[in-house]
Amino acid sequence: MSKYLPNLLTLLRLGLTPVFIILAIYVHNPVSLKWACLVFIIASVTDWLDGYLARKLQQISDFGKLWDPLADKFIVLSALAALVWKAPLNIHWLVFAIILLREVLITILRYALANRKVILPADMWGKVKAILQMAGLILALAVWAWNLYYPPLMTFLVVWFWIVTLVTVLSGYNYLRGTFGNKV
Repeated sequence: MSKYLPNLLTLLRLGLTPVFIILAIYVHNPVSLKWACLVFIIASVTDWLDGYLARKLQQISDFGKLWDPLADKFIVLSALAALVWKAPLNIHWLVFAIILLREVLITILRYALANRKVILPADMWGKVKAILQMAGLILALAVWAWNLYYPPLMTFLVVWFWIVTLVTVLSGYNYLRGTFGNKV
C-alpha cells in the first residue's frame, strides 16, 4: 500500500477539486466557504505530502511526475478563478489569465515531452511558485470565508498575487529555457 500512497494522494487532490468548486462557487452560504477553505488546505497538504513520501519511499513515478503537477494546476486554478470571479478581493482577472496561460503552456510542453519519453520534473522555481500560490490562496480563501476585509490586508493580497504572477512567468520561462536552451 505504501508503494502507491504518493499517487493515491495525487488522486485525492484531483478528487478534492470538484468538491472545492462546488463549495466555493455553487453553494451559496457562509459555511460552504469555510469548508472550501478547509478542502483547499487539505489539497495543499497532500501536494507537499505526496512529494515528500515519494522521495522518502523512493516511489517517484512517471505517473506522479505528470499527474502531481496537473492535480496542482486544477486545484490552484479553481481557487484562483473562484477568488477572481466570486469574491470581492479585487484580484485582477489578468492575474488569472497570465497564470492560466503559463500553466497551459507548460502542461502542453510536459505532455509533448512525455510522448517522447522525456519527463520534465518540477524545478526550484516551479516549487517556489507553487508554495507562493498555495500560501496566497489559503490566506485569500480565509479572508473570503471569514469576512476579513481589512484594507491593508486586501492591498497585501492584491500585491501578493501580482508577485505570484511574476514568479509564475519566471518559472515558466525557466522551464522553456531549460527545455529549449538559448533559443528562448
